[in-house]
This record gives sequence, C-alpha cells and structure tokens, in this order.
Amino acid sequence: MTRLLLIGAGHAHAFVLEAFARRPDSDISVTVVSESRLAAYSGSVPAWLAGECTLRETQVDVAALCHRAGAHLIPSPAVALDTATRQVTLANGDVIPFDVASLNIGSTLALPVQHDGPLPYCLAMRPLGSLHERWQALRDSVAQLPSGGCQQVVSVGGGAAGCETLMSVLAQLRHQRPDIDWRGHLLSATRDPLPDAGRLPRWLTRRALARADIRVHSPVRGEALAAGGVSTHDDRFIEADIVLWATGAVGHGWLSDTRLPLDAKGFIRVESTLEVIGQPHVFAAGDCAAFNPPLPNAGVYAVRMGPHLADNLRRACHGEPLQSWQPPKRVLALIGTGDGHAIASRGAFGLSGKWVWEWKRRIDARFITRFNPPFSN
Repeated sequence: MTRLLLIGAGHAHAFVLEAFARRPDSDISVTVVSESRLAAYSGSVPAWLAGECTLRETQVDVAALCHRAGAHLIPSPAVALDTATRQVTLANGDVIPFDVASLNIGSTLALPVQHDGPLPYCLAMRPLGSLHERWQALRDSVAQLPSGGCQQVVSVGGGAAGCETLMSVLAQLRHQRPDIDWRGHLLSATRDPLPDAGRLPRWLTRRALARADIRVHSPVRGEALAAGGVSTHDDRFIEADIVLWATGAVGHGWLSDTRLPLDAKGFIRVESTLEVIGQPHVFAAGDCAAFNPPLPNAGVYAVRMGPHLADNLRRACHGEPLQSWQPPKRVLALIGTGDGHAIASRGAFGLSGKWVWEWKRRIDARFITRFNPPFSN
C-alpha cells in the first residue's frame, strides 16, 4: 500500500480529500497532518472580521472530511521534512513516514522591525489558522479603551487583502465601540491599491476606501513599528494606534531547514505538474508553492489547483505519468468593503454593489457546504 501524506489542510487538500471520498483507492493510505481539526476558508475571513458571520461559518471541518475520505488525521503541524528518509516530524514529536507527500500549508508574514518606545498594537494577518486568536486579543484590548478620543488604524499593504481587511476591521471596531472616532489609513507601496487590477476596479476600490473614511498613502512602504506609529521607507512617520500587517508574505521558517528548493521568499519551487523541482513524489500547492512566472498569493489559485493536484497525487501513487497544470490568465476577485457591498474585479472588468456582496457570500457558502457534512456544527 502506498503511503500518501498531506501536510496541511489548505484549500487544495480539501479537493484531494473530496476526490478520495468520491473514489476510494484500496492501494493508497492517506494521512493528513494539520494544526487543527478545522481549517479557515480565506474567502470568508473578511465577512467574519466585519461581523457578518460567525467564525465557524468560515471553517471547513477537516476531521469530518478525513472521515469521509477514509484518511487518518493527526492534529499536529509539521515542523521538519526529510526527503531522503521520506519522513516528516510533527510538533508533537511524532515521525510520519511517506511514499508520496504534498504540502499545502499556506504562508506567513515577515513581521516588521520594531523600534524602541510604546509601539502600536500590531495585528498580523497571517498565518490564517491562528488569526482568530490574534483578532480576539485585539478586540479584548479595544474593549478596555476609555470612552471618547480617536484611534488611528493603519493597514500596511495595498493589495486586495490589505484593502479588504482594513474596511472589514474598521466596520467591526466602529460597531463595537461607536463612542470612539476610528480613522483609517492604507499604506500602499504602489501608486494605486490593487496594482494588478484594471483601471475600473482600482477606481471602485479607491471610492470604497474613501466612503469608509480611509486615507490612502501612496506610494508608501511601511517598514517598521516605531513609538506611536509606523515608519516608512522614505523616512516618513504615520501615526497609528493599531497596525494591520498585511504585506510581506513568506514561506514558513521550518522549510529553510529542508532540502526543498525555495525561492527568495521561502516558497517551494514546483514544476507545472505541482511536483517539487528535483524532489520526485513530493508536491506543493497554494500559497506555499512558487511558480515561474510567479502567481499572486490568493486562495483562488489553490482552489483551481485542487482537482489537478488530486489527480496527480493519485497518478504518483500508482506510478503513472503526471499531467501539467495551466494557471488561469485571469481570475475573479470579489472584495468585500465592510458595509454590505463588494467589488468584483477580473482584468479590466469591475463593478460593485450590494448584489455583488450577496453573490460573494453565496460563492463562499457553497465552498464551505461542499466540504462540510450537513451534520457539522
């Protein structure tokens, strides 16, 4: 029996487990190692931050999905990988052997340099799996603020995640503490937020940011936390009480101690088949994988990779030729604005409205429902 090990419970691996649930294979044993029995779906996180849904409504029940697939779940993350001996070491000390392995562990963030002085509260938006703990800690801190006064909330990162996160967080904080004057600031390293989008989506995003009373600073790259705010690449200073750090995605640190080929940001370099370069029968997908040319760090790509990864893992387990995966030239991005509206962006195409938000919510709900059993709580 071939031992297939899935490292991480990201979006792509949800499709792999679904494939084995639909078509079991008695010649393959599947083991999943993950930090939790529940996995966050990135598309629903902004709605949760804005208070539009519960945390549980954003999560895939990994344990139930493993049960349906006949897979063995070990709720402990990987901390080391040895491709020579074909084994993975977990945080709990277990050593798991494998014949074929796949990594779908997402990314983390390179945290800012911290100077001396009373620093602003920093909320790192990655890794996603533990965001709920950091978000709750921030909300607990906000609950202790004295009534009145003004709070400056600065988001560092002008991509879709940075824009959407800031609007969602401000919506929740204003709802939680309406007695405080909340002011938002977005630091974008490029001239316009959403630099990879067309002119119309960029304009719609700027309009949404203005409506949320968010000032855009561009081109400004936040580099360090300093006393009372954020210092920038050009020696400017932006006052901040709370900093949302949504830039500088990098690979998990433990990958640097493996023999896996990594790019400059610590992501795993893969072939078009999703197999790791120079490492037969080891695969990577989602944010932790590095393509040439690079793909944006967006959950939609992990979703698109999922079915193809499932097919190639089955092929690898049976010694069959692998198939190449072709990334889509354009993908649809749906960006919540924290006020019951959303922006749709695909290439030069863009539109916004309440109906776009409802459309986004239906898409996200379908994804969650697809992988969660009806009896899941």
